[in-house]
Amino acid sequence: MKTYTFYTTIILLACLTIACNGQKSAHQPQKEQVQVVPFSDPKNSGDWRLNTEVSDEFDTQEIDKEKWYIVGKFENGKPVYKHPDKPNKKVWKGRAPSQFSGRNYRLENGKLILEARWEPDFPFSEDIVTPVFGEALPYENITTPCIIGRKDFKYGYIEIKSKAANAPVSSAFWATGNNLEFDFFETYGGTINPNKKHLDNQLWWSIRDWKNLRGKPTYTEKKDVGFRIADDWHIWGVEWSEKGVKYFIDGKLFSEVTAKEVTAWAKKNRTEKPLPKDYNGYVATKPINLWLDMEIFPWHDIPKTKAQLEAHSPENKKDDGIIDFEVEYVRVWQKKLNTE
Repeated sequence: MKTYTFYTTIILLACLTIACNGQKSAHQPQKEQVQVVPFSDPKNSGDWRLNTEVSDEFDTQEIDKEKWYIVGKFENGKPVYKHPDKPNKKVWKGRAPSQFSGRNYRLENGKLILEARWEPDFPFSEDIVTPVFGEALPYENITTPCIIGRKDFKYGYIEIKSKAANAPVSSAFWATGNNLEFDFFETYGGTINPNKKHLDNQLWWSIRDWKNLRGKPTYTEKKDVGFRIADDWHIWGVEWSEKGVKYFIDGKLFSEVTAKEVTAWAKKNRTEKPLPKDYNGYVATKPINLWLDMEIFPWHDIPKTKAQLEAHSPENKKDDGIIDFEVEYVRVWQKKLNTE
């Protein structure tokens, strides 16, 4: 009798629990889905639509290889530089002395962490290529990351939440198109050059023409942002349209330029060779693919030792040879016309 009463009680309690839970879920309001909008437009007055094909929250265990191409992915112990969508196109190995490595990233706590590493034993390329800008240098000592978006888009609002590396290496977010380069930022978070401390607070963004000017800017800005970029997280936003560019930092308008002003700047500053009278300097009118990478800029600093690369690292990380550029998300919104 006790056994029967015990099991009967358990069954009744279980039924009551299921019934109550079912009743609760039936009457409880469904959780409202929050619409993700540009940080500078919280009411979405621009009627922006998130382009999920090129946006990424980096909250998975593995990077989405359908969305990103990892440059220098290892095969048989060596990095391979072959684009999955453009197999016949030469893939850039990085800015010497640093070389892109497909091992220099990790996904951690919902973030993409890009790594620059002191790695003298890396199987560096023996190529010594004269770059468009700067002198020819060998690849040696330092490896850096590079991932490239596999799907392109044209016009929209581009936003990234990131924290630059606190080191003498660039943390960059940019894009390329047909004879076009669009540098959203190339921040140098922690110079070791005493004459260039201003770089730690500087935003450098550019539009570059690779057809007529071999990659020189048709428009560029180098401006003090009022804070040391590598000290904290910041949200960088670029509103890009056929009319021009508006640049936002942490939700506030920082700079803007019209397409006509870009052309005027190009004609005034690009005097290396005569430009056609009808030259349109606003070359940012074609679809682009996003890039995230780190590079050594030899005209600023070249870390000659691991200690120099990690000069600004916390004491407990000064000997691991790894420098982090952290990204919480990359988001791209477009108008309805551009998403159909």
